[in-house]
Amino acid sequence: MFYRETGQFKTTYEADSAIFPILQDRIGIALMLAVAFVVIPLTGSDFFLNTMMIPFLIFALAAIGLNILTGYTGQISLGSGAFMGVGAYSCYKMASLFPDMNLIVLVLFSGFFSAAAGMIFGLPSLRIKGFYLVVTTLAAQFFLTWAFIRVAWLYNYNDSGAIDTLPRKAFGLWISGAEASPVTRYFVVLCIVIAMTWFASNLVRGRIGRSWMMIRDMDIAAELMGVRPLYAKISAFAVSSFYCGVAGSMMVFFWLGSAEVESFDENQSFLILFMVILGGLGSIMGSYMGAAFIVVLPVALRAAPEFFGITVNPTNMEHYTIMIIGALIIFFLIVEPHGLARLWQIAKEKLRTWPFPYA
Repeated sequence: MFYRETGQFKTTYEADSAIFPILQDRIGIALMLAVAFVVIPLTGSDFFLNTMMIPFLIFALAAIGLNILTGYTGQISLGSGAFMGVGAYSCYKMASLFPDMNLIVLVLFSGFFSAAAGMIFGLPSLRIKGFYLVVTTLAAQFFLTWAFIRVAWLYNYNDSGAIDTLPRKAFGLWISGAEASPVTRYFVVLCIVIAMTWFASNLVRGRIGRSWMMIRDMDIAAELMGVRPLYAKISAFAVSSFYCGVAGSMMVFFWLGSAEVESFDENQSFLILFMVILGGLGSIMGSYMGAAFIVVLPVALRAAPEFFGITVNPTNMEHYTIMIIGALIIFFLIVEPHGLARLWQIAKEKLRTWPFPYA
């Protein structure tokens, strides 16, 4: 074993591994926050914010929610899209009933309705798991999307059956509707996502997060050690659905402006699941990477020919984009089945040991 007793290095590999990343990770987080809060708003166009950054942040939050349930607790769900819809429709109803209330408060509060729905549909996880739980959550997806169509009260009896947003102010600024600028909506979404990411990262490292991971790894042994499966699984469904509900309400009020039930169908659930699997199960950073891969990369690929002065038929470019994304997904899953977060971790370990590799 080789080591150096200068800088952050100590006397053992375990001590080095525990202490070394602290400063570097903090510097990295500070740089990313500086880019998010300063560089992107100053240099990014309205098109860039609307088509890439805002949806990227929203889907990253939804992926974090599903990752809490699937990656940290081991409970597979195909109902994320429906839980996003619960948050969106509940926020729409509350905005209609309380027109003077702060929209940001309503967006956050809508997550509790989604959490309640998640707890109800999470009850079967106490008896079933694996493929059968997947079928149960898929049934929840079908039931909730049916309710979004048939219960006209949810969309205020609109003839179109869609929910739309009205211009709303918060802190003296327009944050929704046509009057709201993309930069303002971006800052609102960014602040909410960062705050909830910080909360999730602390939650999974605490007692509740450890109980989730014990249930994931070996539920019988966890129960023998004092972990209550009822509280662990139901709390995971509640927190996961809460995050998806907030993401769904932000998607309508801060990005799309209006939405129909198709915005929350099973395709949305599969899309979020792909983000989690591709980014890395049990990784907050992986949720961001998976969302960037699924949301940002297709937009960048479609804009690439024009950037390089190449003329490509838009229809053909759409097919090329799908083929490239599919090939990259297969490639990355073959190279590292644990997702992009694992590749990032390996790269950090290589940089951490360079130029003094450990034996």
